[in-house]
Amino acid sequence: MADVAPLYETYMRAPLRFTRGEGVWLIAEDGERYLDFAAGVAVNSLGHAHPHLVAALKDQADKVWHLSNLYEVPGQESLGRRLTEATFADKVFFTNSGAEALECAIKTARRYHFAKGHPGKFHIITFEGAFHGRTIATIAAGGQEKYIEGFGPKAPGFLKVPFGDITAVKDAITEETAGILIEPVQGEGGLRPVSKEFMQELRQLCDEYGLLLILDEVQTGVGRTGRLFAHEWAGVTPDIMAIAKGIGGGFPLGACLATNEAAAGMVAGTHGSTYGGNPLAMAVGNAVLDVVLEDGFLEHVRDVALVFRQGLAALKDRFPDIIEDIRGEGLMLGIKAKIPVADLLKGVRAENLLAVPAGDNVLRLLPPLTVTAEEAREGLARIERAAEKLTAAKAA
Repeated sequence: MADVAPLYETYMRAPLRFTRGEGVWLIAEDGERYLDFAAGVAVNSLGHAHPHLVAALKDQADKVWHLSNLYEVPGQESLGRRLTEATFADKVFFTNSGAEALECAIKTARRYHFAKGHPGKFHIITFEGAFHGRTIATIAAGGQEKYIEGFGPKAPGFLKVPFGDITAVKDAITEETAGILIEPVQGEGGLRPVSKEFMQELRQLCDEYGLLLILDEVQTGVGRTGRLFAHEWAGVTPDIMAIAKGIGGGFPLGACLATNEAAAGMVAGTHGSTYGGNPLAMAVGNAVLDVVLEDGFLEHVRDVALVFRQGLAALKDRFPDIIEDIRGEGLMLGIKAKIPVADLLKGVRAENLLAVPAGDNVLRLLPPLTVTAEEAREGLARIERAAEKLTAAKAA
């Protein structure tokens, strides 16, 4: 039995072991340095070992780690206030992950209608290609059979419609509809941005039919697209929003944000979390906002994103047999590959560049938001070398 691996075999892990990180770099056991444009799947928003985050975590670790929500947690008050002051929201519920934030968002939407005297309004419209997490409810919301298969009946109350089809959304609305749930840019679905017009139409439909607009900004939020939250590009505001990943900068932290109206049904006892909003997470979340909300930070993200986008467009023109299209927003970019995406991933990894595969044969590039223009150009050079070798191999 000694040879049997102790871990669940649910991951297809790369044979790489990292022991240290510095900014946009990861250092493996053998001393090899890798340019990290995966950032833990858009989690390490400020890179590795950011001094301000490290200091905040160490300082809090010397005080108190965990309290539960039986007591008031000062860090929750301060982080909650900063999030509401910077967004559409009036209320915040803290979680430990994106899936938990989505669970809270779904419950908030359903409970809103229940409290209004409409317990039958619990259906939520979602979109093809969506990914909202791995819990029983969120795999049902995402609606992808590969995640649902084998886990019993699909949780009821979710209706999937074609991505970007406003007519299909209208046709799906019934007396049972509670809200519409969408990612401003589909991450797992292949870096597909929702158009400004479509987002505005969804807001109008929600207003017209008394529905709640629920946004999944787990991957797009906290500066990833060049705005604090991606929906700001469309000039709309949601009723409920789930966030995670970047807000913790690598520490497990998520949150569900809502307006006073949308959160009205979430009274004492309706929801809870043992670990959510723990002092360690709050210290790190506040430290992340210290940096992200600094003057010029989001402008930096947009500037480096432009360098990246232009460089990728040039590579697309140069390697049409390898790169079909460039997608995404800000520093949430994707290369739609002409070859199998696994081959492109293997190619860039051979150049010591880390990236993340997505659906629709897309390779995600999700560098820390602190990445410099020089580091972006270094990444582009590595992608270029990989494309050259893949082109030569294809010709051979």
